[in-house]
Amino acid sequence: MEERNQDIAALFTRADGNYVFARWGRPIVPVVFGVDDATLAVFKGAIEAVVTLAGHQMAETDPELGANFMIFFCRDWAELPQVPHLDALVPDLLPLVAKLQQADANQYRIFRFDAAGAIRAAFVFLRMDDHLGAVSADTLALSQAVQTILLWSDTAFDQQPPLAMIEGNAVLRPEIADVIRAAYDPVMPAMDRDASHALRLQARITRPS
Repeated sequence: MEERNQDIAALFTRADGNYVFARWGRPIVPVVFGVDDATLAVFKGAIEAVVTLAGHQMAETDPELGANFMIFFCRDWAELPQVPHLDALVPDLLPLVAKLQQADANQYRIFRFDAAGAIRAAFVFLRMDDHLGAVSADTLALSQAVQTILLWSDTAFDQQPPLAMIEGNAVLRPEIADVIRAAYDPVMPAMDRDASHALRLQARITRPS
């Protein structure tokens, strides 16, 4: 049990040693830019599936932003500054683009939080390089939905991804699904910076050892 507690704590303990947990505090309203209608449907379906798993809600519009979960596809990071009004949503967009280009990154996520510390918006940027281009739309959609349903640690999935391949299909690892469900228990806080929070998550996970 102690090992499992440590595993859960590691999912929300950042590289600097700080424990930081947050979940969405409002219904999720997704929008996807730069894909065809078929891929759009795959992404919205994956997001809905993960939101349903969490016991959270989706909505048609967000009263503050219209859409609060925005996914942007591009072939080159240099395309991002050309997106109308994106610089208003993402401060310091040009330095961010330079950083992503220098790192040769193919994905990046930004979260925004409300006054209580809960997630109020998320922006996901995907550069379709050879690696991401080889990933099926279903797998990519599920992976992004899972990685955005909570504020995971920046190192949470360095050793093991949240998805597993079973008979050629990507599925959410059961232990990660358990954490998502526990995190959205109504009695749990929307944000926590105390590592004892991981113990409370573990107490709500009933999967046998």
